Amino acid sequence: MEYYPRIIDEYLDRWFDRKEIILMKGPRQSGKTTIFLHLKEKLGGNYVTLEDDEMLSSFEKNPKEFIKRYIENNKNILFLDEAQYCKNAGKTIKLIFDLYSDNLKLFITGSGSFDIKVEIGKNLVGRSIYFELLPLNFEEFLMWKAKDLHKIFIDYKKAFKNFILKGDDFNVEPVFEKEFTSLLQEYLLFGGYPAIVKENEPDLKKELLKNLTRTYIEKDIFLFFNIMHLEKFKNLLNYISFNNGSIFEISSIMRELHMDFKTIENYLSVLSNTYIISFLPPYHKNLTTELKKAKKVYYNDTGIRNSIMNNFLTLDRRTDKGILYENFIFNELKSNFDGKINYWRTAGKAEVDFIMQLNSKLIPIEVKSQTKITKSYLSFLKTYKPKTGVVFTEKEFKIKKINDTKIAFIPHFFI
Repeated sequence: MEYYPRIIDEYLDRWFDRKEIILMKGPRQSGKTTIFLHLKEKLGGNYVTLEDDEMLSSFEKNPKEFIKRYIENNKNILFLDEAQYCKNAGKTIKLIFDLYSDNLKLFITGSGSFDIKVEIGKNLVGRSIYFELLPLNFEEFLMWKAKDLHKIFIDYKKAFKNFILKGDDFNVEPVFEKEFTSLLQEYLLFGGYPAIVKENEPDLKKELLKNLTRTYIEKDIFLFFNIMHLEKFKNLLNYISFNNGSIFEISSIMRELHMDFKTIENYLSVLSNTYIISFLPPYHKNLTTELKKAKKVYYNDTGIRNSIMNNFLTLDRRTDKGILYENFIFNELKSNFDGKINYWRTAGKAEVDFIMQLNSKLIPIEVKSQTKITKSYLSFLKTYKPKTGVVFTEKEFKIKKINDTKIAFIPHFFI
């Protein structure tokens, strides 16, 4: 089997020789099954999917007998895929681990409904290690689409991190900008789901994305969450798509979509837990205040957003180009840094796109087309006096010092 590498591979390797169950969560079609089949080729063992009705029935009726089939010697491996189909998966897997962990290594996957409906996590505390597999980030996208440019991109990424973490000046300048910009446009339009990235024909990419969205609604939403009013759910998805990156007031949605608070809250929870959207809270020194304030909402994959909107126009023909860039930067910051991310907004409506907190440092980040620094950004610099800041722009590459803050102006792909 031809295998396209993922960044998660090196983290998984560290846990092969330990007893803990490896649990992999993520949205459907993010590549979990592919990784398991690759690991089976690499490590041996057996692969079972609980999407198979016969396997599911046997697993639920008599898990002890089920497992005995796959224990042959003192070192056995079982890859158990789509565990969310088993209603009592958490308790059943706990039982299997407690009885057989001395000579059985378990690898288990589940989609977004994994921990909500079947409550895997609370049953396996201390017995498992969690991994999340999301659609490809931009680095992985380049690994698959342009290996030669990926080598250069690694230098950009290192320089960006050194500036963020240490305040080091950039020791590399962007080259092959047209190629990077073209690849970034493809990524922004069609996203990072593996099957879509592998396909080169734009029309087929669109169809695959539409099918992925349809499958998500029919299986995850209708089957697992028993959401019967699919039209209302789709209306909310459309609303989020057109208000992507905006401050999200549930009261406004209630008026516009004629939905009650509890339904909207439930739908948003489902969308978040199935890896479709992420929330961005505001920055406040007071955590209680932060939790109460309205959040922004972004898609975890811009291809899904474009599919829902049925808008695959190129960036030069779009009015929402800035939002796509902003959504991209948010996802990359989440993927590449462990720090907390917020947006900043004052009562006077001064606003900065992202405030990243790393090692007690505050890093203000703006996503723009032009190089001009806004009054809002200057206001944040004056108030908090950060050591470094970033402005992503299409126009310039430079470092400028404003008072005691070093500001890096860099291309959107330089992350």
